[in-house]
Amino acid sequence: MVLLLFGPPGSGKGTQSRLITNWLGIPAISTGDMLRFEIQAGTKLGEAVRCIMTSGGLVGDDLVNQMLVRRVSQPDCLNGFLLDGYPRTVYQAEYLDCLLADQALPKPIILHLDVPLDALVGRLTSRRQCPICGTIYNLLHQPPKKAGLCDNEGTALITRKDDQEDVVRERLRTYEAQTRPVLAHYQDRKHFYQIRGDRSPQYIFEEITGIIEPLLAKNLAAN
Repeated sequence: MVLLLFGPPGSGKGTQSRLITNWLGIPAISTGDMLRFEIQAGTKLGEAVRCIMTSGGLVGDDLVNQMLVRRVSQPDCLNGFLLDGYPRTVYQAEYLDCLLADQALPKPIILHLDVPLDALVGRLTSRRQCPICGTIYNLLHQPPKKAGLCDNEGTALITRKDDQEDVVRERLRTYEAQTRPVLAHYQDRKHFYQIRGDRSPQYIFEEITGIIEPLLAKNLAAN
């Protein structure tokens, strides 16, 4: 089973990725993880990536695609995998289509967490961080025991630059511009699912399991 998980910053994508992969016993693969692995392993790909990143450049689609091929050929991907943050471009999506077909892997199940803009802004701008221990709180869902102070250090919490409203809105605009064409690539697929992400993580996960369980049962019956 191949899963593609899409969702803007603040959509709870990281939480759902952990819940899904723990449930199915498959790895979650992100572009960032692949980059770090290749660099730490000192591979030729990793060295090429390191040089690009050191010079402030962006790692191109071709290198990312090569890393993906290496990663999905690992033994832990035998029963499937979840891709988080890949594909980022239509070119990567088209490459993935070819890769899955060439390796006789199943067509992907696409899960898109859709959250209204105002809800995303509210979630992200409600985050606070302890400047000493780094603990992150959310004033809406995970507030500190004492307003404005870290539970561990008693220090005044701060708003990170990334969580200021103007920065948040720009991040969301960038995500929307980059991701819209990729989602359009998949939108007419049989297994494209748009999921309301403005609910509790448990409700969202229950909807996802409700989508995946019948597909798992169908696969088992076919084999």
